[in-house]
Amino acid sequence: MSTLLRDTGIVFSRAMRMSLRNPAWLVISLMQPILYILLFGPLLEPLSGQLGPGNAYQIFVPGILVQLGMFGALFVGFGLIAEWRAGVIESQRVTPASRTALLLGRVLRDVVVLLVQGTLLVVVSIPLGLRAPVLGVVLTLVVVALLGAALAAVSYALALTLKSEDAFAPLLNAVVFPVVLLSGILLPMSLAPGWLQAISDVNPFKHVVEAAREFFVGGYGTSTAWWGVAMTLLLVVLGWAFGVRRFRRESA
Repeated sequence: MSTLLRDTGIVFSRAMRMSLRNPAWLVISLMQPILYILLFGPLLEPLSGQLGPGNAYQIFVPGILVQLGMFGALFVGFGLIAEWRAGVIESQRVTPASRTALLLGRVLRDVVVLLVQGTLLVVVSIPLGLRAPVLGVVLTLVVVALLGAALAAVSYALALTLKSEDAFAPLLNAVVFPVVLLSGILLPMSLAPGWLQAISDVNPFKHVVEAAREFFVGGYGTSTAWWGVAMTLLLVVLGWAFGVRRFRRESA
């Protein structure tokens, strides 16, 4: 265990230093969700009564936080492909470092970045009208961090498998956008027709979004909230199992 923690710390430190050397990408990745908040959020204010309990930003901001976690994590694989092409992955494979640590250190860096971005997004939303309990915001950020950890592990595993941006990008686009649209991130799926709601019910990310919205209105003990937490934990287990298995197989 001590070896795993030490190796994870080394990989995390290296990954974090690389991020801090080029902080511009962190700001750039925040621009899209902030633009959603600034330009799309005000359009929802007249519909507050139809969106559910709470004001429009209590419905919209948690969805955008989940979107940030999804996009921020799923696209980290591009960096791994660049590292593989530069020979970094090959050099790490010949070290005695734990293969799990090679993944865990990178994922921890991604989780820290997501938490910073999510916190900034909430702060930006407050002057615009967001009113949410502190505990609800904290719980949502925890859910986003867990979701990000799961999807980052999947992204790294897929990148290590495909080893090509030309294959990786179309795969993400083909999967991510239908999942996002059916998760109710921009608008609750309760506004959709029955057949579309039925399709969205099999999308685990929809339940994660609904849980985040429950937290933002103080609904900590509702079945919707805990069902979303259960879906998040399931995604963590599946994503981490896939990622670790792929890293170990690649290094075998």
